[in-house]
Amino acid sequence: MKTLRRALIPLALFPLKNIAYSQKKDSIPLKVRAYFADKFPQSRDLNIEFSQTAPFLFSSKLDGNDLPDNKMKSFQQLKASANIYFVKKKNWLLSTSLNYRYTAFNTEESIIAETGLRNDFHYHSEAVNFSYFSKLFNKTAIYTANASVDGSDQHFERIRGLVTASVILKATPKTKMIIGLAGFIDPSSQIPILPIFTYENKFNNGWVLDILLPKKLLVRKDIFANGRISLGTEMDNTSFYTYRNNRTYEFRQLEINSGAIYEHNLGSNFIGTLKTGIRAVPRARVFDKEESFKDYIFEASYKPSFYVNVGISYNPFGKPRAK
Repeated sequence: MKTLRRALIPLALFPLKNIAYSQKKDSIPLKVRAYFADKFPQSRDLNIEFSQTAPFLFSSKLDGNDLPDNKMKSFQQLKASANIYFVKKKNWLLSTSLNYRYTAFNTEESIIAETGLRNDFHYHSEAVNFSYFSKLFNKTAIYTANASVDGSDQHFERIRGLVTASVILKATPKTKMIIGLAGFIDPSSQIPILPIFTYENKFNNGWVLDILLPKKLLVRKDIFANGRISLGTEMDNTSFYTYRNNRTYEFRQLEINSGAIYEHNLGSNFIGTLKTGIRAVPRARVFDKEESFKDYIFEASYKPSFYVNVGISYNPFGKPRAK
């Protein structure tokens, strides 16, 4: 299973989405500012959120042998993230991304003895991002380079790299489009190169098609004075490290969240978010950190479950400062 956080364009583009709001009027190409300007920015400068799923059934295998069917009684996550900008120039910027995730779960039948998994895990990642703006075929081009490290509450574990090159093909009040490529410097990545495609189109009835492949596919609409509702599908992931018999193992699962999202601008650059719907997890795996994802020791397949997510963010770069 792929870990989308490491292999998707949001990791490369998040710093650009934030910084576009805080730059002076002549310090970033107009089309970049036009693309990323939004009352509800897709990345959040400071964000905290909590997720809870309803109980669900799952089947699993250990070393290729079937384990008895089990039930996940609870699955909870707390996430916190920050994007901080060190240097902001006319054609380039330097920033950092900080992420923390706490995952806790309880199963009906304990799997600790068989797998070595505990019931709660701490995961963190830190990245330094460099972005450069220029022209390519008379279009605004964005180049990024990212170096990151992650780990648990016990150790730092992996060092990774990510480079992207993308072009803004269109940035009008109605339609916005970006294409490009992302390349990964990561021994655990299953896809060395991934295409970038971002598309947004505003219809006359107020609905907006918002595509960020393969991260999300949504239709959304502003409602009330400061609210927005979105319907569709988003992808996320859970990853953490666990230790057994003096060896390090990594847990990864891909999550497909389908349903509704409501966001409300609370003023003073605060945004509240509520997400709910059905979460599908095609499979989850545990594998030796030194081995391939395909060489797993434990695999689980989950039944779809109901989930709810609440969050709040503070976005000091969300709007240009008045002069």
